[in-house]
Amino acid sequence: MPHPVIPNATESRRVAATSRAILAGAPFRRLLGVRLTSQIADGWFQAGLAGSLLFNPDRQSSPVAIAAGFAILLLPYSLMGPYVGVLLDRWDRRASLSTANLARAAMVLPAAALLWSGLQGLGFAVCALIVIAINRFFLAGLSASLPHVVEERKLVPANALASTLGTICYSIGLFTAASVVALQLVGTDRHGYGLIAATAALGYLASGLLARRFFRRDELGPDAHERATDSIRAAVVVVFRGMVSGARHLASRGKAARIMILQSAYRFLYGVLTLAVLLLYSRYFGKAAERTATELSGAAQSMGQLGLVVLFGAAGAAVAAVLTPLAVRWWDARRWLTGSVAAVGVVVLVCGLPFVAPLLLVAVFLVNVASQSMKILVDATIQHECADVYRGRVFSVNDTAFNLCFVGGLFTAALTLPGNGKSAIALVITSTAFVLLAAWYWTTTARLATTPPDPDATPTVYKS
Repeated sequence: MPHPVIPNATESRRVAATSRAILAGAPFRRLLGVRLTSQIADGWFQAGLAGSLLFNPDRQSSPVAIAAGFAILLLPYSLMGPYVGVLLDRWDRRASLSTANLARAAMVLPAAALLWSGLQGLGFAVCALIVIAINRFFLAGLSASLPHVVEERKLVPANALASTLGTICYSIGLFTAASVVALQLVGTDRHGYGLIAATAALGYLASGLLARRFFRRDELGPDAHERATDSIRAAVVVVFRGMVSGARHLASRGKAARIMILQSAYRFLYGVLTLAVLLLYSRYFGKAAERTATELSGAAQSMGQLGLVVLFGAAGAAVAAVLTPLAVRWWDARRWLTGSVAAVGVVVLVCGLPFVAPLLLVAVFLVNVASQSMKILVDATIQHECADVYRGRVFSVNDTAFNLCFVGGLFTAALTLPGNGKSAIALVITSTAFVLLAAWYWTTTARLATTPPDPDATPTVYKS
């Protein structure tokens, strides 16, 4: 794999100065405010859903039901993602952003009411699905609007800054919701989780009103001369054909194809671990907490511990953003990826087998370092190896595989793990699978690693 160019200290200072210059722009700050208020609300809403599935004493959800809940949260991103641009290229994006979150604010209320009442049937699933599905439209609208508030030469750092701060705010939403439960400011029954979910309506309402207040009509595009005029049906057909041609182009790019296969398999195993951790904290450690709790209920303690899991996972991703460029400079991307995936197999076994909550936090941190490192390198490889005309379509294929494999791992775990998530055999198998995956990648990329890089290719620049 070609070596990405890593900035030196002078370059890092320049990047920091660029970030400050981006934040100094009022239009960017306003669009960022619209994004961050919405993503905090995402954390609140999804915390309410997850809490009801995992910690509601009135409704002990099965592992399959938990996996299905994640599928509702994630599949809209995969299935709708490539097609939302068809609408965003036709409608005023300021109106799209505002209407999307005002609609979510309205839809959160019946979803929260059904959660409060314990009626989590088809009606609740539809409401939750609509709220989550609109989010893909909203985030795509933000990305499409960015060139209208930032100079073109600053688009890459601006996008990275907005994405990173958005992820942090989403984690803050999850953590604050978990803390509210841990401190018993709300109950650990369906009423408490319904109330947490309902607070998301405030964030969505604020975001929708800010978008309408901060920007003028058509200020965020699309520009009149660029607005799509073909029929929506024809555009959808074009998008579908583009996905197929993107997959074909990817198949002809050995390095990009193999690293995407690596990431997809990793996400499958990551899904298995995710459900195992959720079950352990809610059904295994939670039962122990119920036997020993004094001031806090077992469910409240478990929800608080899951808040720590979120924080440790976010910290791992942040560390990876700094560590990955350095690691690629010290070794190379192939060695770093192979070593980190193999190391995850060892970490999962060493930190997982004792089935002790603090050790699992260490594992969560290290697994997320490897996961985020892989995402950084996958994105860079696609940018480097794939022709520019195909990149958007290849990224759509990657996004779909990323989430579908994760959901596949969740359902595999749901069908094979015991109800409390504790299974030494499953842990050993998963750990071994990580090691075998690393060996597969090292072996199959040996020939590609010796292929000289294209002298006309532009190397990817990582900014830390």
